[in-house]
This record gives sequence, structure tokens and C-alpha cells, in this order.
Amino acid sequence: MIWLKRLTGFFLSLRTAIWLICLLIVFMFAGALIMPARPEFQEIHSAPMFDWLVKQDLSVTWWLWGILVLLAVITVNTLFCSVESIIKKRKATQWLLLISPQIIHIGFLLILLAHLLSADGASMGMRGVREGSDLNIVGGISLHIGKILIHVDSKGYVSDWSVDIEYLSGGEVIQKDVIRPNSPSLMSGLNVNVKDLRTYPYNSVLLQVSREPGAAWALAGGILFLTGIVILVVLRIRIEDRYEKVN
Repeated sequence: MIWLKRLTGFFLSLRTAIWLICLLIVFMFAGALIMPARPEFQEIHSAPMFDWLVKQDLSVTWWLWGILVLLAVITVNTLFCSVESIIKKRKATQWLLLISPQIIHIGFLLILLAHLLSADGASMGMRGVREGSDLNIVGGISLHIGKILIHVDSKGYVSDWSVDIEYLSGGEVIQKDVIRPNSPSLMSGLNVNVKDLRTYPYNSVLLQVSREPGAAWALAGGILFLTGIVILVVLRIRIEDRYEKVN
């Protein structure tokens, strides 16, 4: 059982977390130098990251695999530390002070989960379309492009535009929508937006279709992370104020 105690001690150690974060920074720095120099990374956003990653040579992506391993160990370390903290301080009178660091940890883990889901299922593609165009997007769903309206002012600048679209499944329309400036179309985790448009020789647009399955988890994690920090800071300030008044 000695090895089990050592393993538990490893995951419960703050020193472990510090060393893991330092190593993570080193691997990310290596990636920042490697990515611009290798043409393989130009296609990293054209498919889910894991699908892209397994097809690449290890000599190019070793730092990414290292980051994934380090994040997995950091996740286990975070869970161990959170459970230990709750067990040791379960009789504490300041319940919010006890739980606020754990809220931060949960937020952090949800953000990691969001990145994991996006790495497994995120995708992004672009295509030029005109009125009447059809394109397949994902899961048997296709997109039909309706009316494209582009308003040009007297100086020749585009003042407003809109694109009517229909989502179809099995030949049946399941949803209608209109894309406008700063108003993309959202449907079942899909984001359809206009990246560019032109009026000559006919109205046409460059559509970007992206899918981010981790977006909702990232939002929830960010809210919890920020909430935990605010609660912790406010409580610390109150405790310090009380201490100063007593003394």
C-alpha cells in the first residue's frame, strides 16, 4: 500500500500542481514556436482537433500530446485537492469561504471539459453561395439559401444586408432563419455566419458554418470561475476588515 500512499500524496501536493503548470507553460511555448513554422497547422481548424491530431506525425505534434497528458494530470490533481479540502474543512463556520475555491475548481474543470468536447466534435468550414444554393452541413441537415439582399448607399458602400436561409432534413424544412449583421443563425449547436459578400456579377456571400459543442460548457465554467473568485475576494476583504477593527 506504500505505492498507493505515494500516488495519493503526489496528486494532493501543491508542489505537483506548480510543477505541472510550469511544464504546461514550457510545452505551450514550444508550440508557439513550432506552429508558425509548420504547414501542417494551416488545416488544424478544418476538422475536429482529435481527428486532425491522430493523422499528423508525432515529430510535429509531440507538444500537443504533452499538453493533453499534463491537463489530464492537472484535472486529477484538482479533483483530489478539492475533495481533501472539503473533508478537512467540513466543520468550518464560513461555508462560503470553504466552497468558493471549489467553485473556482469546478469552473476550471468545466472549461477543460468544453475544450475536450470541442476538440472531439468542433468543425468549421467556409463556402461561397448565391441565391438558390444548397449545401450539406452536418448530420443529414442541409442548408438552402433564399433571398440575399444587399443595400448599397449613394457612395457605393454596403449599408445593410440580409440572407434568408432554410434548414432541411430529408427534404423537409425544419427551420427558417435570417442572417443579418451581428446576428448569425444558430441551430442545434451550429453557427452560420456571413464572412464576406459581393454584389457583382450577382449577389453572393461567403458563409462560415461552425460547430462548437463545448461552447455552453465553457460559458458555464467561466461564470462559475469568476463567481468563485469574486466570492473569495469579498470574503477575504471582510475578514481583514474585521481583524483590523478588533486590533
